[in-house]
Amino acid sequence: MVDVTNKASTQRRALARGCISLTPEIKAKLLAGDLPKGEGLAVARLAGIQAAKETSRLIPLCHQIALSSVQIHFASVNEADLELRAEVRCQGPTGVEMEALTAVSVAALTIYDMCKAMSKSISIGSIQLLEKSGGRSGDWRRGDAE
Repeated sequence: MVDVTNKASTQRRALARGCISLTPEIKAKLLAGDLPKGEGLAVARLAGIQAAKETSRLIPLCHQIALSSVQIHFASVNEADLELRAEVRCQGPTGVEMEALTAVSVAALTIYDMCKAMSKSISIGSIQLLEKSGGRSGDWRRGDAE
């Protein structure tokens, strides 16, 4: 585990995204809150928040971080695809990129679990960090020159 003892405590933020591809019929049921297992987006939101909080228990060398905010958002991309975004914030000596990526991943897996009885063709993809800020390395955005 990286020693962060002497690193400055700064405001940290990370934004991650993922996409889940459903059938148009399943997506309509998901958005309407009409899945056989219940209200899928609410359950996925809670699962993503909980996952961000538990990242250090899931990823062996991640630090325990006192998170100040975890937000999970869903947006329709087209008739079958749904985008998930997780924004995580903290004040600390290390970043929250892994927490944001974990939140998106688990939220997508939760939607998969809640919909899998209706179709086996559901797929999860495009999980990636979009932005991070804070710390010695400063701000970063996907697509900016590295």
